Amino acid sequence: MPFYNISEMEAKRSKVGPGVGKSVAGELMKVGIVTYQEGEGPPPHFHPNEEQYMLMLEGKLKMVLGDEERIIERGVLVHIPRNTRHGVCAVGGPAVFFAVKSPVGTGELSADYNMAKDAAEVWNRLSAS
Repeated sequence: MPFYNISEMEAKRSKVGPGVGKSVAGELMKVGIVTYQEGEGPPPHFHPNEEQYMLMLEGKLKMVLGDEERIIERGVLVHIPRNTRHGVCAVGGPAVFFAVKSPVGTGELSADYNMAKDAAEVWNRLSAS
């Protein structure tokens, strides 16, 4: 069916890091609601085959996107082009965002995940208070 009630969707743990997601795949896109608890986030990574958008729904994330670093909050829409290193860490409590990725690939939100070469150094910056 083309209608989904988020509260009734199955929550799944991420395969590449902490966090919980609820997702669904269509023919060309996959979408999901992702929640990270304070101090959580995926290791910095890039997607060579996927373009992504994130819309912040609740809380705050410290984000690195390419060479930029900033705090994103409710109402901020972020475009993540293919091959662009990015990572987030929830700050000040839980953070929830809506993600859209294309193409759909396997349908898993983390399917095209590739660890960034400088992931440890970037994560240290993101997770520092």
